[in-house]
Amino acid sequence: MGVFLSSVGALSTYYPDAKQIFDDENRRIQVARLIAKAPAIGAYSYRHANGLPYVDPDSSLGFAGRFLGMLFGEPGAPYTPDPVLERALDILFILHADHEQNCSTSAMRGIGSSQADPFASMAGAAAALYGPLHGGANEAVLRMLAAIGSVDNVPDFIKKVKAGEGRLMGFGHRVYKSYDPRATVIKEQAYRVFEVTGRNPLLDIAIELERIALQDDYFVQRRLYPNVDFYSGLIYEAMGFKPAMFTVLFAIGRAPGWIAQWQEMLRDKAQKIARPRQIYLGAGERDYVPMDQR
Repeated sequence: MGVFLSSVGALSTYYPDAKQIFDDENRRIQVARLIAKAPAIGAYSYRHANGLPYVDPDSSLGFAGRFLGMLFGEPGAPYTPDPVLERALDILFILHADHEQNCSTSAMRGIGSSQADPFASMAGAAAALYGPLHGGANEAVLRMLAAIGSVDNVPDFIKKVKAGEGRLMGFGHRVYKSYDPRATVIKEQAYRVFEVTGRNPLLDIAIELERIALQDDYFVQRRLYPNVDFYSGLIYEAMGFKPAMFTVLFAIGRAPGWIAQWQEMLRDKAQKIARPRQIYLGAGERDYVPMDQR
């Protein structure tokens, strides 16, 4: 993810014309560049991290299929993505595209309000997404499921969570106070992906964890329901991605939403540079003793 956000920011110097943000046609070109280059940068960062040669994009494939080819193909050889995996990845990209004023989207708009170019703004948004409480949440779910170990251990884990001795990852949301509708779609895709890749044993733990939590008054009263992160990590892992790549996948899907928010902000005539109000609650007048008299 560090390579991804750094590379996106570096495009600001490669395309200096991107600074002409109020030129509609020029802005359209930068938007197309960003959406097209996000998966290429993500794929190349993956290949670089694994010591593999880069694979050029195949223009005969769709957006998700081309990305899979750059990830898992061989240089100069044709690549045919599995249609189930390609469709699952496409759905995940769509579900992650935009989601209100979350941390990274707010960062995109906050940076963009200074009239920074889209590459610099998106680099900042990706940096915000990098945090474990935002884009890294699905990786935390996998660690939790692995720590539980087996379906038999789920009841004991639930007891520990209720006693404040553990944390239930992938449940609850700042916006949704019922079942996250995106989680329903992703859960369906998980079953289809596992028909191709083989069933991940962690899925059984996840299903049992969800079943117990949805029936337990402790979680129901607190409106803790599975969110989008609960099953997405299982799908990514089954497709061959390592956890370090999960947030990059999130960023690729979120790129169109970030850019849409950025453009909306630029077109708003009432928009000013972001400056949240801060109220000082500290001491009033204080005596100062010069350094040489202390």
